[in-house]
Amino acid sequence: MLTITIGHDSRPAPRVEYGIRLLQEALQQAGYDVRLQEADWSWDNYRAEDEIRLYAGSRGESALLQELERRDVLLYHTEAPAKEGFYLYSLPGNLTVVSGGNDSGVLYGCQELAERIGKAGKLPKDLAYGDAPDFSLRGPAIGLQKTTVEPPRQTYEYPITPGRFPWFYDRALWLDFLNMLLEQRCNIIYLWSGHPFSSLVKLEDYPEALEVTEEEFALNVDTFRWLAEEADRRGIWLVLKFYNIHIPLPFAEKHGLKLHQPKPLPLTADYYKKSIAAFVRSFPNVGLMVCLGEALQGQIYGVEWFNDTIIAGLLEGLRHSNVKEKPPIILRSHAIEPQKVIEAALPLYPNLYTEAKYNGESLTTYTPRGKWQDIHNRLGSLQTIHIVNVHILANLEPFRYGAPAFIQKCMQAAKYRLKSNGLHLYPLFFWDWPYSPDKPEEGAPRLRQIDRDWIWYAAWFRYAWNPDRDPEAERHYWSGLLAERYGSREAGEAILDAYEAAGECAPKLLRRFGITEGNRQTMSLGMTMSQLTNPERHMPWPDLWESQSPQGERLEEYVVRELGKEPHVGETPPDIIADSERHAQDALEAIDRAAGAVTRGRAEFERLRSDVQAIREMVGVYADKVRAAILLLTYKHTVQDDYFQRTDLLERAGDYMESSLNSYRRLTSLTDDTYLFANSMQTPQRKVPIRNGMEFRHWRECLPVYEQELDRFRFHVQELKSGTLPEALKNRQQPISALEQASFTLLSGHAETFRVEKGAEVFTDGDIHIVGCAEELDGLTGVRFSQREAGLRGIALEFELAEPAQVLIGYFNSKDQQWLQAPSLEENTHADDMGGYEPLLKKGLRLYAYPSVNVHAFRFDAGRHTLDFGKGAYLLLGVVPAGQSIRPRNVEHKNDGVETLDWLYE
Repeated sequence: MLTITIGHDSRPAPRVEYGIRLLQEALQQAGYDVRLQEADWSWDNYRAEDEIRLYAGSRGESALLQELERRDVLLYHTEAPAKEGFYLYSLPGNLTVVSGGNDSGVLYGCQELAERIGKAGKLPKDLAYGDAPDFSLRGPAIGLQKTTVEPPRQTYEYPITPGRFPWFYDRALWLDFLNMLLEQRCNIIYLWSGHPFSSLVKLEDYPEALEVTEEEFALNVDTFRWLAEEADRRGIWLVLKFYNIHIPLPFAEKHGLKLHQPKPLPLTADYYKKSIAAFVRSFPNVGLMVCLGEALQGQIYGVEWFNDTIIAGLLEGLRHSNVKEKPPIILRSHAIEPQKVIEAALPLYPNLYTEAKYNGESLTTYTPRGKWQDIHNRLGSLQTIHIVNVHILANLEPFRYGAPAFIQKCMQAAKYRLKSNGLHLYPLFFWDWPYSPDKPEEGAPRLRQIDRDWIWYAAWFRYAWNPDRDPEAERHYWSGLLAERYGSREAGEAILDAYEAAGECAPKLLRRFGITEGNRQTMSLGMTMSQLTNPERHMPWPDLWESQSPQGERLEEYVVRELGKEPHVGETPPDIIADSERHAQDALEAIDRAAGAVTRGRAEFERLRSDVQAIREMVGVYADKVRAAILLLTYKHTVQDDYFQRTDLLERAGDYMESSLNSYRRLTSLTDDTYLFANSMQTPQRKVPIRNGMEFRHWRECLPVYEQELDRFRFHVQELKSGTLPEALKNRQQPISALEQASFTLLSGHAETFRVEKGAEVFTDGDIHIVGCAEELDGLTGVRFSQREAGLRGIALEFELAEPAQVLIGYFNSKDQQWLQAPSLEENTHADDMGGYEPLLKKGLRLYAYPSVNVHAFRFDAGRHTLDFGKGAYLLLGVVPAGQSIRPRNVEHKNDGVETLDWLYE
């Protein structure tokens, strides 16, 4: 038996120690007798007669490596190792060195050499190999979050307890996960929570802030410290993400505050600063990720809160710490422009990072463009490391996804188009970690995401290390991995073909036909005809096609161009349908081709095969429904309000709708035994295709809605064919009456009430008057204030209600910064907590020389309230009783009139 001595410096860092352990295990498995030695070797005495030696160290700290370099004994034919880079070299005299740029570089070098030893069955000779990551940060996000709200707590608010998160305390699960991440050379885990400090620290000044029992607190601290240490040994930063300003429920109740605060208060600032300081003292190797958007009015208070509270608390916690590296602070670019915050913070704390979503909350393209590309490029130009966040994946849920070629192009886009240098990767089923959505066999445990979705993680992190690998070599690599899992090269190649083809379907369908790239839509559950032909009614998110898609045409735009014989631009709906059907068919043929060659992993292969079949049916649902939509929009733009004409178009559309429905039935049948649900976030924020993600979370629950849609359509077509005018056409001019006024008391001295009517001035400064008013608003009592003050600093309005009521708020139809923007579920998960998310009266008010105004209604209980929306001018147009029904409509009749054709499906 050959003997190898592994030398190292005294008191090696945990990461170096772990790397040496990997080498030791690999050499022992190859049959060597391995000895570990604290090396006192020098450049002129490292040789030993008949002894094989191996040395691992950081070139910035190792005297041996530095002297070998100075003497030109250790030379690098690539870039010299820096940071996480490494170099493996066979020196004369039977010495092999692992030279790392830092401790992580040593770990990765040891890992690389251990893998080579394992493949060769011996220590390789003639080594001269260097490598380093392209992306500085590479790792997954894990949510300490649940799929349902726990009243009176709000979204994201979950104290960390064994009852809520049993997996958090499962050390075997964590070790499996950490080892997988090390194998893929990840160096960060982003752990998401709403307000974690109330579960991890105790404060003398605020004992009421602790939200867990003493036993739970002790268990949390012990678990978190163990996790941070185990992650650190594998070169992984643990970073804790939290929202601002969220406060613990018992703290809020004691001090009479709301759980989510829009602006800093001395009390909340003191509590947060002390919480962060205590957290950093307890866990000095854990970083922080900060979300200044959503609850906090970050555009106004972001700099103040970030510098005076968060960084101040961090620095206080580090004051007596001797950590080797200062923990990172990552500023999430969500509902805030972070540039000013970063510029103000850099002099105080240099280890700053920025983060922004890659394709919003879906995966749609490897050519992001437009506004979001500009945002990334601006952030990438700052003196920080910029991270792309592959977020939520709402259009991929719940199916497996493993298209390495698509993922590689995304990481190339992240590097070249978005100028980023870090990856923040969501699991495919974020909200239900650690479980996959697959329905288990009776009595069997649920599948773990790290087992089911191994290729998802492996592909993203492989290309985060190096996105520019040769495509042909990559095909060989992935086919080989799949061959190991499924038993043959033939199976591996065919399964890879199936993954690649199926992986094109969801991105293309959503980006051309979807309502949003966000969590609001579950794409695999389909879309209604109204959502396809009249998307404006359902509040589409323009970023989907303006930033998260290549150039192309939406459905109605395509039909108008086609009828006008105008040239088409970019992707068209028929292009995407043809591509998607081709990809789905290719995937199906490939997975069927693989079936006969699979000799291992049969159960998982059959689940993958079922997914490919389901994706094929999902494509069929969309393809035929889009064909129907094209015919219906052609009908709309052809008949010129004479709806008895061209019923042949309607009949053909009905045939396509029926074909789509048949595909949906097959999809429902397929998924009935394979999936528990389609989406991981089952909350009222899910609006598309059907409101309420709790009640409509599986295809079987949505199927009756689509069946009724077709029934209503067939009924109305028959009416038209028989010469009968459908009810909606008979009632085009339904009378509209004014809303009833509810009593309220205005308590703010800087504002005044006014009567809402034509000619009324809507602000206290300037002569801006109403020139057109929806009948519902006429005569209500509004509140006016200074437009200038609201636009520059924001206006807080205090009022009192004797009874529950709805407050009517008008938002200007303009993205200009002077105007307050309407609530958006894409940017604020709490946007619909009080209603008011969707406009009830679109363009319900017109003002002289100003943009039109959409009117929203917010619910308030009886009592005293303060409206404080932050910076931006808006209108308060009345207060009406809580039970007052307000019929949603477009006052200019552009998206709810009979010409939208929604009456055909309803």
